[in-house]
Amino acid sequence: MFISRLSLLFLAFMFAASNIYAQERAQVFTGATLITVTGDEIENGVMVIQNGKIVAVGPQGQVRIPRRSDEIDVSGKIIMPGIVDTHSHIGRGDGGDRSSAMHPDTRILDAINPQSDTFKKARAGGITTVNVMPGSGHLISGQTVYLKPRWGRTIYDLMIEDDRLQGVTGGIKFANGTNSIRANPPFPGTRAKSTSLVRQLLVRAQEYQQRIIDADGDPEKMPARNIELEPLVEVLEGRRIVHFHTHTHYDIMTAIRLSQEFNFRVVLHHVSEGWKVADEIAAAGVPASIIALDTPGGKLEAVNLLYKVGKALEDAGVDFAYHTDDGVTDSRLFLRMAALGMRAGLSREKALESLTIAGARMMDLDHRVGSLEAGKDADFVILDGDPFSVYTRILETWIDGEKVFDRSDPEHLKFYTGGEGVFQDILHSHYGHGHD
Repeated sequence: MFISRLSLLFLAFMFAASNIYAQERAQVFTGATLITVTGDEIENGVMVIQNGKIVAVGPQGQVRIPRRSDEIDVSGKIIMPGIVDTHSHIGRGDGGDRSSAMHPDTRILDAINPQSDTFKKARAGGITTVNVMPGSGHLISGQTVYLKPRWGRTIYDLMIEDDRLQGVTGGIKFANGTNSIRANPPFPGTRAKSTSLVRQLLVRAQEYQQRIIDADGDPEKMPARNIELEPLVEVLEGRRIVHFHTHTHYDIMTAIRLSQEFNFRVVLHHVSEGWKVADEIAAAGVPASIIALDTPGGKLEAVNLLYKVGKALEDAGVDFAYHTDDGVTDSRLFLRMAALGMRAGLSREKALESLTIAGARMMDLDHRVGSLEAGKDADFVILDGDPFSVYTRILETWIDGEKVFDRSDPEHLKFYTGGEGVFQDILHSHYGHGHD
């Protein structure tokens, strides 16, 4: 019995040691064209990854190859950074209910199903970082969460943790316009009243913030904890970004006015009529997360959502990114969004940025994701052609150095092609009122 136990212990040790050895081994991708986004494209390039990070990127012959490494020949392929989606509803989460027009205390992370099939189709679309939002049926519908669509059992397996985020792994969703007006109390009924309600709550948050400052760390002087106002104090302090759903040119200007009055950081979302006020958005110095629809229909306030929005913002000097708003558009077809913008004159350089590093900047994650650079997370996509060709297919998606989508795997492929019975999880989901 003693010998048997000793043998088992030895085998267990050898297995653990082999795993550690495997993790220490670098993986070297050779022969592909590397679209770095922040630098020049590299033909016949070399990219080295190890322990979930990019170690080196460069031309063949100019990159040091670690002694213990596995070479992966990707000749003839394209490697680009993992795609960043700044606005999505995957995961089947929800936000506030009809009891109030504002729910800053609700957190989408408390409602997301991390095992949802929606994450599988995001991986099939090359998406490696995503801002998952509650709906836009409220003036404030709740706190967003920044995720990587990794394999995971719990939400903690997907959440992005980073010291620079100061403990805030997400933003907060504001909205104006049709969705959040509604018709009956407690909803506002008009645009003017909508803005008034938000301003009143932000003033309350300022007062709560001042009481905390005045307490100066003295627990006896601290105000009672208020989970409705806490995230708004984070907004006022600049630690939590406001992701603001807005469509018409005058609603866009209202969102900008609010951000200036209360000095909060804002990302404008959708901006269907952004081409009408592109110079004003640029002058305000705020970024925009936009969408391109490839099918007709939708709401009246978005009737002027044209492919030229991206081009107009580029010309004005606005930092902008595309998003899916999945399920409004499909995560599997995200590359198409920027391609549609290019049809209206958007430059290739800006199109690539709008799918990667620009979105990373809007989530304070550009030091981690959005480009192929040494020291960044090993999040990337392998393609069989130009990113903006209708004939190009996503072959593989990697997150933190782990392959999470492989087109050659029939089980993975079915979540790219879809079909009857594949997305049962999605069919049974409920996004709530006005999820875009």
